[in-house]
Amino acid sequence: MFKTYKILLSGQVQGVGFRPFVYNLAKKHAIKGTVSNDENGVLIYASQTKEQVAVFYKELLNNPPPVANIISSKIIDVEFQKFDNFKIIPSTKTGQVNLPLTPDFAICDDCKKEIQQVENRRFNYPFTTCVNCGPRWAITQSFPFERNHTSISEFKMCNECREEYINPTNRRFHSQTNTCATCGIQLYLEDANSEKITTNKKTIFKKTAYLLQEGKIIAIKNTSGYLLCCNAEDENVIQKLRRLKNRPNKPFAVLYPSLEKLQNELELNEYHINSLTSTQRPITIISLKNYNGKIVVNQVAPKLNQLGVMLPYTGILQLLANELNFPIIATSGNIHGSPILSSRKNAKQELHNVADYFLHHNLKITQPQDDSVLKFSFKFNKPILFRRSRGYAPNYFDAPINTSEKIMALGADLKSSIAFYPNQYVYISQYLGNLENYEVYNRFSDMVNSFIELFEQQPQVILVDKHPLYHSSKYGKEFAQKNEIKLIKIQHHKAHFAAILGEHHLFDKKVLGVVFDGTGYGDDDTIWGGEFFNYEKNEINRINHLEYFDWLLGDKMAKESRISLLALASSEMNEILKVKFTSNELKTYQYLKQNNTLKTSSVGRLFDAVASLLNIADYNTYEGESAILIENAITDYDVKSCKSYLNNDTLIFSATEIIDKIYKDLKLGISKEKIIQNFLFTVAYFIIHFAAKNKYEYIAFSGGVFQNSTLVDMLLELAPKKIKLYFHTNLSPNDENISFGQLMYHTHIKN
Repeated sequence: MFKTYKILLSGQVQGVGFRPFVYNLAKKHAIKGTVSNDENGVLIYASQTKEQVAVFYKELLNNPPPVANIISSKIIDVEFQKFDNFKIIPSTKTGQVNLPLTPDFAICDDCKKEIQQVENRRFNYPFTTCVNCGPRWAITQSFPFERNHTSISEFKMCNECREEYINPTNRRFHSQTNTCATCGIQLYLEDANSEKITTNKKTIFKKTAYLLQEGKIIAIKNTSGYLLCCNAEDENVIQKLRRLKNRPNKPFAVLYPSLEKLQNELELNEYHINSLTSTQRPITIISLKNYNGKIVVNQVAPKLNQLGVMLPYTGILQLLANELNFPIIATSGNIHGSPILSSRKNAKQELHNVADYFLHHNLKITQPQDDSVLKFSFKFNKPILFRRSRGYAPNYFDAPINTSEKIMALGADLKSSIAFYPNQYVYISQYLGNLENYEVYNRFSDMVNSFIELFEQQPQVILVDKHPLYHSSKYGKEFAQKNEIKLIKIQHHKAHFAAILGEHHLFDKKVLGVVFDGTGYGDDDTIWGGEFFNYEKNEINRINHLEYFDWLLGDKMAKESRISLLALASSEMNEILKVKFTSNELKTYQYLKQNNTLKTSSVGRLFDAVASLLNIADYNTYEGESAILIENAITDYDVKSCKSYLNNDTLIFSATEIIDKIYKDLKLGISKEKIIQNFLFTVAYFIIHFAAKNKYEYIAFSGGVFQNSTLVDMLLELAPKKIKLYFHTNLSPNDENISFGQLMYHTHIKN
């Protein structure tokens, strides 16, 4: 007996080849009916016997397309409908969008092969994609995910592309991003004066590779924004790029032409390879131990023993890589501190004094994104996201939230992101940057409007950081007043803690929260940054912190590590301070210290003080530089040979005592590497000791300090089996997670 069933699938099921997959599966099982996208995901009507539909449904769930992610499914027995066959029908939208959006996917192996086959019609076509790969979020204008809802709709498919699109046996059956050289996106090479060099697809990448070999800087428009590229083996051009980009020391990412070349030069493990070849393709940070290549590492990653590397993830980068026999710098196309650029007009305006040449194309990018960055800890291969952007944004799966309120969380200022809860899902924007920068602030406000337009939902609640001077907080206050909606302020470190509680679904447990970072406005009007919280029964309470010390000179303290040292230095250290400050500076700053009332518990500033005391860094030319250089000074460690700079039994976390004891070791001639091992051991040991003394079985960590992979490894090594440790894996530990944490705090915490 024939019956009809309605099947509803939600999750990452649009823009992933799901409808063509369903079509072919239905044909295989002799199912008649229809499949379409709607505002909730994929809608299927299936007519056949109960047994045949059951087999079809089981295979549907067990073997979905490679980049799909089914979160929920439902099959309902409905009134019998007669269908002549099985069809993909146009999408319908009867309500607001209520499904995960689709991130960008790296080029798949099939498409990679096609663009390299001379006989293939897509030979050398850089925008080759299929249902399994290509830009999605970068070109999204609205949902459901259909061609006419993306910026690629400007390119009308030619007859051959249309034939592929309607052919059920073709990999591009219903591929919404389908184009070719005949009907698709045009690439062209220009010089800095906008003079066209070539548009010839046969020679354009050879010419670009030649210019890179000759020491030129090229701004390449990728599918998620511009990249500034140059030869990573050419010291002079890298120095020039640093000067023109205003980026003196921050490491550059390096694009390798192939995995084989990368493996010949750097030691990779299976975690690195899986990351580098994943659909997200983040920049992956690798140790330079036993490096065997010609990259000018002291210019690419100054003072570092690690390198951020990636493999080609688009047709553009792959076709360029095919012409290269050397790795290239591939850094965000912007001036340091500004957002990544995506339009030809803005790129020419901002980068005309930086790039010698521009490789443009005419596809509009609606959601520009930086490359994501990932690192694995050395001993335990614990993944640590440094930046969550291309390939990950804008979805966040499995958030423990269920409320009818429409909530928008505006995050922090330094590493800005926005979280929105307009339906049954949480969406977290790509990394946006530092809101101190005017262009980043504009990108931030555009993102707010983009989310509201995309989901056709106005937030009913706006969540902001408690810091009254944050740009995100001020924007949120104005937005709430203008739209007459509720504004709620949430303390920075409590949001961090709520983020890790939410990520690991720990709201039913008693948890010790350890939140260490550089700066956050505290509930007692001090600057927090070394906090211990108790979470229990939906309440968060601060139970300990790094002992307060002087916060001096406002934001200048975060930029100059020597000021943190001065704040913590005893009179014994005056000889060291005299070398780091002029006599006038020292006199003025000591006076300020004696009369200072503003205090801090910042572990980030403690790291700065240690870096300055050890003459590793007196200034931070980029955020977190001193902390990165501290970790970088260690090649290995043995916890059994480490000692704590605090009394083993103390429950007082004293920065002053740590600095005093480091100074004594320094005078005794103990090596910097050993001192740093002991310092990190001190921090890790104190946390585990404090947890054990207070009988905690769960510890959750958040804040930028936990980007230090050695500290993470030490914690994992020191923790007894009865204590479970939780670190961020789907979010970055830094301020990018604040927006998500604000959502979690608002929906789970009472106080």
